[in-house]
Amino acid sequence: MNDTTLIISGGTVVCEDAVLPDHDVFVRSGRIAAIRPSAGYRLADGTDDSSLAIVDARGAYVAPGMIDVHSDFIETVASPRPSVVMDLRTSLYQAERELAAHGITTIFHSLSVYGAAIFDHKPIRNFENVMNLVEEVSAMRSVEEAEHLIRHRLHLRIEIDSVDRYDAIKECIAAGSVDMISFMDHTPGQGQYSDLGIFGNTLKGYRDISDQEVARIIEEQQRSDKLSLAQMTELARLARRRGISVASHDDDAIEKLDRMAALDAAISEFPITMDVAHEARKRGMHTLAGAPNVMMGHSHSGNLSAREAVGEDAIDMLCSDYYPAAMLGAVFALHRIVGLDLARAFALVTAHPAQAAGISDEVGSIAVGKRADLIVVRELPVRGASEDESVPVVTEAFVGGRCVHRSLYPAFEDVLADGDARRRRAADAPVAADQASADRGALDFAAAEDEAAQIDFEKAQAVR
Repeated sequence: MNDTTLIISGGTVVCEDAVLPDHDVFVRSGRIAAIRPSAGYRLADGTDDSSLAIVDARGAYVAPGMIDVHSDFIETVASPRPSVVMDLRTSLYQAERELAAHGITTIFHSLSVYGAAIFDHKPIRNFENVMNLVEEVSAMRSVEEAEHLIRHRLHLRIEIDSVDRYDAIKECIAAGSVDMISFMDHTPGQGQYSDLGIFGNTLKGYRDISDQEVARIIEEQQRSDKLSLAQMTELARLARRRGISVASHDDDAIEKLDRMAALDAAISEFPITMDVAHEARKRGMHTLAGAPNVMMGHSHSGNLSAREAVGEDAIDMLCSDYYPAAMLGAVFALHRIVGLDLARAFALVTAHPAQAAGISDEVGSIAVGKRADLIVVRELPVRGASEDESVPVVTEAFVGGRCVHRSLYPAFEDVLADGDARRRRAADAPVAADQASADRGALDFAAAEDEAAQIDFEKAQAVR
């Protein structure tokens, strides 16, 4: 158990439905204990106690750690070259370092099971490697706060041509080795590749082939065996029995939503059109788009614009897809460019994904009792750019109340040093006994009955 008392002081706290300027977030034993107007806390002079930590968040946003329910990033880390597969366990450790730096505190590694490789053959997508990754991620859950920087989860993407893998997929779900499943159909002529011209151009981007070869592949894929509705229903039933969310992928028609409703799919990933996205939302489904789509302002495959869809409330979740840095960037792009309220923008990558994945009772928002997965975000000025242009960066990240990432940008040193000087001057003034009592009272939050906690709190001094 993490017994550290943590106070993140003076930041703009982004809750699920409100933004609270100049507030303090109190953390005890890895959970959020209170959110209160800031009292300007700092460690009392001479205090040197590892059980008490105060983070100065003035001028920064304090937000929930982001939850990424669809990420291919581990493939890039584990397979930095098309023909190379690095040690998988080491790759997961390396990946979490970068993900923590981007503010992603819960990751759903999206591993794909295919029947045939249409575009290119990546060894990391060999079924054996996928199953090894499933095993590694599954083993991380019970020791995540003791041995890892972030929370690792598994999103198994099931291409419906993976007929020969049906029994193995079923076994994984039944054993509880996965945390989310989605059904994909990349057959050309529908879904993401309803435009055969786009499919052909995409294929040629991977392989040097003729138009005749493209036509042959299209015909071959359209005629290939697919999982039956009965098989998909059985997999979905097993998932629901274990509390695992089911997602559909590349929904391009109302009829497809009807088919996925039979599987009780709770998520529509990357709906192709605005009409389908709106219909999915009307049916109570969560709708997911890629954060890179928001950053670029358009879909790389010519489909739905995420910016427009978020603005129309047709999309309620974002994922990194293939680019983790886009998560935080998309939040601020929607806030600055589209004018989206910051609480609503952050909910796209925090509260809503947590709800869709069935983990919102523990993470996804800043609320008393939840796990203290938190990030401190500052806006870093861009050299040579206009005064209002900046890049959002994560300067601190916490998982279960432990600091798992800290970035020391020189640009923020003057701001914090100036604040520290003001606090030291204020601390020179005598503090009346009744004021000291009031300060202790301000710290008397949810854990006030805990004698050990009260001893820690008395080591903190409030400076107003």
